[in-house]
Amino acid sequence: MSPKSFKKVLRNPFAILTCVVLSATSVTSKAQTGSVAINIYSARHYPTDEALYSDFTKSTGIKINRVDADDAGILTRLKAEGAASPADVILLVDAARLWRAEVDGLFMPIKSKLLEEAIPDNLRAKRTDTGGIAWFGLSTRARVIVYDKSKYKATDVDTYEKLADPKFKGKLCIRSGSHPYNLSLFGAMTEHLGPAQTEAWLKGLVANMARNPAGGDTDQIKGVATGECGVAVTNTYYMARLLRSSNSAEKEMAEKVGVVFPNQSSWGTHLNVAGGAVAKNSKNSENAIKFLEYLASASAQNHFANGNNEWPVAKGVSFENPALKAMSGGRFKSEVLPISAVGMNQIKVQQMLDRVGFK
Repeated sequence: MSPKSFKKVLRNPFAILTCVVLSATSVTSKAQTGSVAINIYSARHYPTDEALYSDFTKSTGIKINRVDADDAGILTRLKAEGAASPADVILLVDAARLWRAEVDGLFMPIKSKLLEEAIPDNLRAKRTDTGGIAWFGLSTRARVIVYDKSKYKATDVDTYEKLADPKFKGKLCIRSGSHPYNLSLFGAMTEHLGPAQTEAWLKGLVANMARNPAGGDTDQIKGVATGECGVAVTNTYYMARLLRSSNSAEKEMAEKVGVVFPNQSSWGTHLNVAGGAVAKNSKNSENAIKFLEYLASASAQNHFANGNNEWPVAKGVSFENPALKAMSGGRFKSEVLPISAVGMNQIKVQQMLDRVGFK
């Protein structure tokens, strides 16, 4: 079954089990036709990643079979497949979903000296009682504030808290509060401020909205560039993509807005983590680990930055992405929080969103 077909099936929960039987057989049979192969379930929908897959196969001889879906779809599929799952590697693009999958027992804790030396402690799962680690962060995106340079200064929005200032009434644009990017940010804010203060802050965000939450992060940037909004929240990935676009209109849109990495004088800018794990029921864990180790290599980490506008996470890796460097000078203070804390706050955050009317 093609990734596109699989996404369609996911919209029909009654079809999932049928999909599992058919697709598991399909992926397994593909692996059998090659000499050596790993099966990857990936939420990374980026064309630039194709170079990583081909480079890994070229350097190791290990072929890759891949199914693409969003984070939620992949977790649903893994649960439905159970022990019959053919998945070897899981790639997700949200920290809280990585944590959730770990808690649900969908990952195989692994031991890898290379990964442990490369990936910082706060960007990976905690070590289990048996000494393994369930998942590793592979890249990050910073959750930044963009603003109308003709109306505001960077100091007006140099903290997330300032977005709730009444002076921004009718000026804030932000995507749905229930989107994983915002749930992770709000989960982090809950850890920093406490539930009561975070809920008051969320209420202030709702009061300041220029429109009901709609669209993705690029739409929020566009809202500021066109004057519909004065300030907005976005991931650096989207901003960098516009700045590097070959489309002159997109590049012009990005150049109209200012970018702030919030909370540099306190806990630092929030990061969302994209990461990988070995599937619990992998039949090929040795080669799955090799793939994750490859993604932590200097060449792959550099590709995440230069090819896909993400921040590399491996220690000592440098990059040449001009847009990322232009936004921050290449360096900024990021928050250091255990991902488990962000994940555990998410139910609480969703309840707050419901109470304050943040759609």
